[in-house]
Amino acid sequence: MTTTSCHLDDLLPIALDMTASLTAADRSRRLVDAVLRALPCDAVALLRLEEQQLAPVAARGFGADLPGRRFALAEHPRLQRICAASGPVVFPADCELPDPYDGMIGAAPHLDVHSCLGCPLRVEGQLVGVLTADALRPGAFDALDPRFLTHLAALAAAALRTSDLIEALERRAHHRGLVVQDLVREELGQRGGWMIGESAAMQALRREIEIFSRAELPVLVTGETGVGKELVVRMLHALSLRREQPLVYLNCAALPESMVEAELFGYEKGAFTGAVEPRLGKLRVADGASLLLDEIGELPLSIQPKFLRALQAGEVQPLGCDRALRVDVRLFAATNRDLEAEVAAGRFRADLLHRLDVCRLRVPPLRERAEDIPLLAGHFADGARRSLGVGPIRFAPGVPELLQRGEWRGNVRELENAIHRAVLRAAARSEPGERVLVEARDLELTPTSAPREPLPAAPTAHAEADALPLREAVQQYQRDRIREALARSEGNWSAAARSLGMHRSNLHHLGRRLGLLEPAE
Repeated sequence: MTTTSCHLDDLLPIALDMTASLTAADRSRRLVDAVLRALPCDAVALLRLEEQQLAPVAARGFGADLPGRRFALAEHPRLQRICAASGPVVFPADCELPDPYDGMIGAAPHLDVHSCLGCPLRVEGQLVGVLTADALRPGAFDALDPRFLTHLAALAAAALRTSDLIEALERRAHHRGLVVQDLVREELGQRGGWMIGESAAMQALRREIEIFSRAELPVLVTGETGVGKELVVRMLHALSLRREQPLVYLNCAALPESMVEAELFGYEKGAFTGAVEPRLGKLRVADGASLLLDEIGELPLSIQPKFLRALQAGEVQPLGCDRALRVDVRLFAATNRDLEAEVAAGRFRADLLHRLDVCRLRVPPLRERAEDIPLLAGHFADGARRSLGVGPIRFAPGVPELLQRGEWRGNVRELENAIHRAVLRAAARSEPGERVLVEARDLELTPTSAPREPLPAAPTAHAEADALPLREAVQQYQRDRIREALARSEGNWSAAARSLGMHRSNLHHLGRRLGLLEPAE
């Protein structure tokens, strides 16, 4: 049996998957699995072409940080050569061109001498992506029939194109067209990409963003410092009916109390000493658009009644003006404060909170989605490489796991800062342009981000719970606590939320995630 016939059976699953009812992610994963079975290799990556850079779609044999990285063609000559080729490219084992995956495959610290091949993926002559395979054994691909690789590339290109079309149709239905997708991608690129993550918490947040963005209702975004509340609002705006209009921004904590009223409502010329020119104010600037009030919990109590009246009536009266002016504003508010506690303390008006709290989004802290940390670390490492002008950045074995065990009370912002500091330290040991290896000693974790000490084992009500994975055990514990609170409150979710020290909307959200409530329509 020839080399080609040995592998032809491995192409059949790829062809069958193209007609199967699969999600785009499942289709891509099954594709790389099929290629890994068909070729004598240690790692396979499927990458999509996105504006002169290749983005990993699915991979096997790489570290967990690969999905967070982007490979600019201008920086990777091997990928450039693959994209420019008319067919599959098998690189000599001693090829001197730097490998984009150096230090990222298995336990190999370097890919100096190894086997590497790449297939440009084209549909109707248009390049849509690249399929790469690497083997640590030199000469592993020498006996492959070029016709087999050509057939493999054609099927892979068609599969990638099929996945892209399905994903585009899904986005059109959910995001009102591909224009919104472009806006979201641009926003993520400009703001640091914190939305990277495939954890259940992030998937739930994305779903709620899509739902709340469609309405014209106010949205209150809550969460700890550094979780990315502002970016959530920018995502909401980019998906909203007002996406073609600006998102006006005002940080309520950045202004002295004497200036907040003028910034919000504006003023006429001569309204007070120093008012030599009229000023519109943020509410009038945002007329027909959207307004983000960051740190809404810092809004002075003296301003809150006038602001509430503006929200209720849709009218603004600038300082020094004797008439009210109509405005049409979509309001977003963000805070890291517990507004219910602020109301109880008399620092925030209850009626204003009720007006703001129509749709609430809680952005999860990093400790609730630790599985996303390697992806974020890879993304931030790429950002550090671009901003610092150093060579390719890789993580030594154990570093991603160490990051995952960290506390990160400053959340994504603290993680990004730690990665940048670590890259600076590691780069000091490397020559310009050479690979930078980030080791555990480079992290120098602060007390807030230091790894958590293991907790002593606690007795369990059921012995079988000891065998559960940690995440499932935590979720089961949450279910038991919620059921107990509901039993004590005779099924009243509001009363149960109070007894658990939670806001009712947060408890409803958690209940849906744990399967105790039906999903929201």
